[in-house]
Amino acid sequence: MRMVPFTVYLSFLASLAISVNGLTYKCADFSSLLVNEAAGITYTDSGVSEKFDTVLARHGTNLARIRVWTAGDYNLPQALVIAKRAKAAGMDLLVDLHYSDSWADPGKQHIPSSWPTDLSGLNTKIYNYTKGLVQSFVAQGTPITFLQIGNEINSGILWPVGEISENGYSGLSQLLRSGVQGARAASSSVKTMIHLANGWDQSGVTSFYKNVFIPGALSPNDVDIMGFSFYPFYNTRATLSALQSSMSSITKAYGKQFMVVETDWPEACSSTSLSEPSIPVSVSGQQTWVAGIRNVLQEVGGGLGICYWEPGWIGNAALGSSCSDALLVNSDGTTRASINIFKADM
Repeated sequence: MRMVPFTVYLSFLASLAISVNGLTYKCADFSSLLVNEAAGITYTDSGVSEKFDTVLARHGTNLARIRVWTAGDYNLPQALVIAKRAKAAGMDLLVDLHYSDSWADPGKQHIPSSWPTDLSGLNTKIYNYTKGLVQSFVAQGTPITFLQIGNEINSGILWPVGEISENGYSGLSQLLRSGVQGARAASSSVKTMIHLANGWDQSGVTSFYKNVFIPGALSPNDVDIMGFSFYPFYNTRATLSALQSSMSSITKAYGKQFMVVETDWPEACSSTSLSEPSIPVSVSGQQTWVAGIRNVLQEVGGGLGICYWEPGWIGNAALGSSCSDALLVNSDGTTRASINIFKADM
């Protein structure tokens, strides 16, 4: 088989990105907006100093992903401020509930310090907390479009009560159901989402959904959208073809729409093996990676959009990536060409 030159391969991917139908949602998680501004970080786009939410909107972002902790820098009051600014910039809202005082992911899902520690108490608390939070967004005129009932919950939520390895799926299924009921009690329009890490892992995704739906607890009708993280640097099996196989399988099984709600690609990275080694570690590589995900969504059908994780969080190398730089801006806050990752959809 004759190998085509790498530059031809990149041109082919770029042409595919333009030829497919555009994404419905072009999303960025810029939850660190207020933290960055408090630290004095500024941004420049085409030679003009701009707020970062304004920059994102100008370059096609129409959905803001906002994480919410029960304490700390990403609490509800901070989220509400960002929501107002996102709405003013013309964006819809994807709110990411961690149900924790700090970061929640497959390796940690700690019960908030002020919450109960038994299943009955947590079912009541998560219902009331979720209902009140959704009502708060509605009350200020920034209703939530999509609501994540937990963040990367492959291992469960609210450990150890809702931890799969400790108590199986029963407690988790009940807690998720309580969260969904709280959200829907507050808003008839909010779309609920379950969010898993490693969307490329067909076996893991299939196993989770096979077990989490339990009669009397969480049902398929409680899940409007399936959300997935898809990163290239945690496992070399996280290829675009693996993502396509996984998404094809799970959408065929349940008929749900899905989103890639966390992804990025490095501009600088050393000592890390990436899942798509033919894509360069560069600004152009960032564009190629997102174009590849866009094509997967198109091929599978049912894909609503892509969220790029924290594209402007300067100084965050220790978070969200094993690479030193996956931003869409330079260290001085000037935008890179990759800020235009959604241009093909405009």
